Amino acid sequence: MIGSISGRIKARAAFIDGDRYGRSDTSAIGRWFWEIDKVLLLLITVLIAIGLIAVAAASPAAAQRYSGGNVRFSELYYFYRQIAWIGIGVPVMIGISMMPRDRARRISLAGAIIFFAMLVVVPIVGPEVNGARRWVNFGLGQVQPSEFLKPFFVVAMAWLLSLRDGDKSLPVFWISAVVTGAVAVLLMKQPDFGSTVIFCTVWIAMLALAGVNMRILVGIGVAGLVGIVLAYLFYDVATQRIDEFLFGTGDNFQVQNAMRTLTAGGLFGMGPGGGTRKFGLPEPHTDYIFSVVGEEFGLIACLAIAALYLGIVARVLVKLLDEENSFAILAAAGLAIQFGVQAMINMMVNVQLAPSKGMTLPFISYGGSSMLALSIAMGLLLAFTRRNPYLTRSPYVVKWSGESLTA
Repeated sequence: MIGSISGRIKARAAFIDGDRYGRSDTSAIGRWFWEIDKVLLLLITVLIAIGLIAVAAASPAAAQRYSGGNVRFSELYYFYRQIAWIGIGVPVMIGISMMPRDRARRISLAGAIIFFAMLVVVPIVGPEVNGARRWVNFGLGQVQPSEFLKPFFVVAMAWLLSLRDGDKSLPVFWISAVVTGAVAVLLMKQPDFGSTVIFCTVWIAMLALAGVNMRILVGIGVAGLVGIVLAYLFYDVATQRIDEFLFGTGDNFQVQNAMRTLTAGGLFGMGPGGGTRKFGLPEPHTDYIFSVVGEEFGLIACLAIAALYLGIVARVLVKLLDEENSFAILAAAGLAIQFGVQAMINMMVNVQLAPSKGMTLPFISYGGSSMLALSIAMGLLLAFTRRNPYLTRSPYVVKWSGESLTA
């Protein structure tokens, strides 16, 4: 009886569409379903859900901070807006993840050019907010070009460095160095020291993955140390941040209050809505949302979030171990490292292991530009890690053994 019912269901499915209920489905959605890294997609989804809960916890404190005069924000104002941004960002991420690698690469190269050009004009036309010019105003809202440039920069560098596979004589290292240096100079002018660190760190990591000579990497490391010293001596923003961090000079209220807030909840937290110290944080819904999580949900929740970031990065790097396309390796690894470094810097600031940098926690902090830029980055990451799980199992796929065919 059960067999006959099963047979009727299968017959009915075949009558509706015979190719949409199995691996033979050749539609874009069908290919995406079988090729996507479902574990990575699940980890990202969990992180977005946790971020929504964190924004709900931080929203009352942010609403109170930014209310004043005739302006009043409801307690869940930022929570509702974050839901809207997630409603936009998630379809963008899924749509990009469905793209073939070649199309994702071409779009990324175009995006890198567009947002680099926007980065050039930011110091000229960008509005000044808290002493920095990092945004471009389009009337309907503001866009932070550096946030969108991050994923496109990684893919552009991966494409550039992979060209060396076809022609060893191409000066791809020097070209990438010039591009990265130009981006760093433009970011320092805003000023945005934190993003400068991320761009340079990811570039160096990608050089190492691309097999650049160790002497060059050592030279870059030495140049980086010299650059930090010079920045401390001649770059006021770096001087202030480093002095505050190392010597406790200046206004340390932000980082000290963040640490007190994070540890106030103990291991298990004060419960949703039970936190009080969060109302004294300067940016409870963005830069210091990790501290809000610690106060309301406890240090265990903070450790779980840190483990989730580590799991996403580790999943990508492990998946790339049997990848043969050098461009895909560099692009996916670069995107994962960029994602992990940004998360690590934000968490280190909250626990007073790094100077304050004004950097959001990926998918946890509130923000429209941040959510959309991260959705693009994760969409590209999912696109570059897609593969047919049954192709390598096929007896008809012949792999080169590495042995010469001639005697």
